[in-house]
Amino acid sequence: MRIFIAGATGAVGSRLVPLLSQAGHDVIGSTRDEEGRASLEAQGANGVVMAALDADSVHAAVAEAKPDVVVHELTALSGISGNLKKWDQDFAMTNRLRTEATDNLLAAARACGVRRFVAQSFGGGWAYDRTGGWAKTEDDPLVADPGKEARQSLAAIRHLEDAVTTAPGIEGVVLRYGNFYGLGQATSRAGTLGDLLRAGKFPVVGGGTGVWSFVHIDDAAAATAVAVENGAPGIYNIVDDEPAPIGEWLPYLAEQVGGKKPMRLPAWVARPLIGQFGTALMTSVRGSSNAKAKRELGWAPEYASWREGFRTGIG
Repeated sequence: MRIFIAGATGAVGSRLVPLLSQAGHDVIGSTRDEEGRASLEAQGANGVVMAALDADSVHAAVAEAKPDVVVHELTALSGISGNLKKWDQDFAMTNRLRTEATDNLLAAARACGVRRFVAQSFGGGWAYDRTGGWAKTEDDPLVADPGKEARQSLAAIRHLEDAVTTAPGIEGVVLRYGNFYGLGQATSRAGTLGDLLRAGKFPVVGGGTGVWSFVHIDDAAAATAVAVENGAPGIYNIVDDEPAPIGEWLPYLAEQVGGKKPMRLPAWVARPLIGQFGTALMTSVRGSSNAKAKRELGWAPEYASWREGFRTGIG
């Protein structure tokens, strides 16, 4: 097949390109500049420079590629401040890529006769409703209000998912990735979270009862490669087998990166510092179940648990 990857030099895209190329597909990847194009071509893909927020640029790139499948991996996650009170500010460009760029890619895909469209979303915890069970399925609702600091980010996720799964004439597949970890990610020995834990600057708040779901970055890429060819249209959680409360996984991660045991703060002390959304991340968010992805995509993570992954897969 001919496969067009938008965001082919990003965290997932850069791992997806060689997987699909080695499987015998013709891969065309978009990037923002000539340096990125050269990198893609060194991996055996055809690179194209594309401005994702420019509808004409997107249409031209997709028309030239003539793909059977479009994979949307566009994000802008470098330079995140880590200030939970500025979540929407940090994700402002990613939110545009999930709204404007998604619409541009879908319009180009329809115009060019693309049959399947696979898009990145998020299922690592905070977007799901915060009542009931601690491991949410794709049939469970998203949270009505994630906290004032993340309302724009949730709206962007809703837009992407609705647009992709209702696009006429296209098999729309949405992958709700868990929280990434692994080489090159913030959650790694050399990443931002590793640095914060070694400095003792990432506390457990309010008992650490908020549940997160993780996925190793290589497992996320592998699941995406599977979804290019397999599975009915719809939404899939791409996470490991073990959703876990922050009070459990954070001290374990601190130990693995050579950090200090995280301090503990009452929620009322932390709330003015991390806001409504940050407090929910620590105390009430829910994780995700990967049962549907296992059953319908035939995918299972190599790192079945963050316990193994944090020990052996973070550099």
